[in-house]
Amino acid sequence: MAGARRVVVLGGGVVGVASAWFLARSGCRVTLIERREGAGLETSFANGGLVTPSMSDPWASPEIPGMILKWIGREDSPFLLRIGALPGLSFWGLKFLRQCNQERWRRNTRNILRLSTYSHERLRELVRETGVDYESNPLGTLHLFRDSLSMEKTSRTAEMLAELGVRSQTLDPAGCAALESALRHQVDRIAGGIHYPDDEAGDAHLFTRRLAAVCASEGVELRYGETVEDIETEGGRFSAVRTGTGHVAADACLVALGNGSAARLRPLGMRLPIYPVKGYSVTFPVGGWNDAPVVPFADDGFKAGIVRIGDRIRVAGTAEFAGRDRTLNPKRIANLRNYFRGLFPHYPDRSDGEAWTGLRPMTPDGIPYLGPTPIGGLYLNTGHGHLGWTMACGSASIVANLICGRDAGIDLDGMTLQGR
Repeated sequence: MAGARRVVVLGGGVVGVASAWFLARSGCRVTLIERREGAGLETSFANGGLVTPSMSDPWASPEIPGMILKWIGREDSPFLLRIGALPGLSFWGLKFLRQCNQERWRRNTRNILRLSTYSHERLRELVRETGVDYESNPLGTLHLFRDSLSMEKTSRTAEMLAELGVRSQTLDPAGCAALESALRHQVDRIAGGIHYPDDEAGDAHLFTRRLAAVCASEGVELRYGETVEDIETEGGRFSAVRTGTGHVAADACLVALGNGSAARLRPLGMRLPIYPVKGYSVTFPVGGWNDAPVVPFADDGFKAGIVRIGDRIRVAGTAEFAGRDRTLNPKRIANLRNYFRGLFPHYPDRSDGEAWTGLRPMTPDGIPYLGPTPIGGLYLNTGHGHLGWTMACGSASIVANLICGRDAGIDLDGMTLQGR
């Protein structure tokens, strides 16, 4: 490894760990710094588990501003804007509203899909090479609809995705139940569904933790429990990272800090619009439930998803604009529990499930920031929002290519700092 390019990766979530792996496989000497005691313990820990190119349409859409205003202050709403969050939301919020028109929504959807599809390909290649097991569920995603109007609107999105190469099948209620027999008692409560067979699901935390172990075997230095205090520069170029225990000098630095990225880069003159949008999940044991669902599905009416991951069922969803508040709101958790119990009243286990909340690092257009910054040797891989698990391997491969002086691998239109 003598003479190899030295790269320090900041952040040990799924994005940072995947970046470390692709950099190590490119011949770099990699040091990964993570403030928590292990890998994947923040947003990657108990997220929805879906790897879904089919969900490439961003939150910033023509109808969403009205929906957020309608739901403001409602604890049972899928998008909850808390009044106390408004002062810190103005910079991000104005940029978000500018994306809420049809033209930008279509453009952003195309860009997100391009990255998500590429990322799924890189994930499959990584798994073939490493053998990392993350309890993958390869049965696609079923999007459920409670009324014909919602289904008609989303069908137009499916048609646009089909033009871009995403396969799907429209199902009536009986077809949904035929695909997922656990829904047979819900036939009279759904209008139909769209099945995307090429999606998959899996445990993002398990993937991150096991890939980190593979990274260590490839020579990556994993420095857990260490906090980044400063990114140092000299002559307009990155020179070192200062942590609580000293300096880490390197040829390049990759910022993959999720919600912490904006604050860390602000002293360097970069103002990234990344806002922490709170999401919730509850994970139930399958136990002796013989009729448990196996096909992951997303319920359009409730803005929640139910995903089978190994011997667990994860119910995840909702978006809460509440700043950096990490409090586990019992009302929001109760909404998910009640939704699950109402959908599957015959669930035999008395468990209340394991509740979790995490902060998704959202950009206004739903697209992460990838690639170089105005500071030489300093790169970005951050702001993946609710699609971090979906985009992780693709964005990691891209930044590794750029740091090593290679072609990115895909068109980066709309994904770089310079392009926005």
